[in-house]
Amino acid sequence: MQMPGSDINIDLILKMNFKPKKIKDRIEAIKKDPEKAYEHAKFFIKKRWPEAEPYIMKDPQAAYKYAVNFIKGRWPEAEPYIMQNPYWAQYYVEDVIKGRWPEAEPYIMKDARAAAPYANLILHKRWPEAEPYIIKDPIWAQYYSKHVLRKKWPEAEPIIKRNPMYWDRYKRHFNIHEI
Repeated sequence: MQMPGSDINIDLILKMNFKPKKIKDRIEAIKKDPEKAYEHAKFFIKKRWPEAEPYIMKDPQAAYKYAVNFIKGRWPEAEPYIMQNPYWAQYYVEDVIKGRWPEAEPYIMKDARAAAPYANLILHKRWPEAEPYIIKDPIWAQYYSKHVLRKKWPEAEPIIKRNPMYWDRYKRHFNIHEI
């Protein structure tokens, strides 16, 4: 049923049961879910949502995306949460800080998929403290060898060999011919 002179479908509204109290409750629930709060800010509010920030900041992924898209810079209140997830901390460093983040390095170094790009893109040099973690992952050991060390990494070769695709890339890059 349509309201006279309107595009509003009353049956649809009644079916959805949109009452002011329910809408308020839904917004309150969204606000407390970091990922949903970020998406609500991005797609509906289209600007910062200060009331949801205490919840968003506690989720490293949501906090990273919120800092990039709304704060457009560092978000010091969220950094203790972001740094606890090496993957999102590395992206935060790359896209927001755009330089070293010494406070997060103890977290970043323990995750090969964060440590190898951090050494390459941020430090631009070898990161010996992270190597015991990087060497355990064939994909990132191969990446680190090619992009950071820029030479063969014999200690990592047995690990890289565990992944035939990355071992093949490593061999081609360093012109290794096996018999």
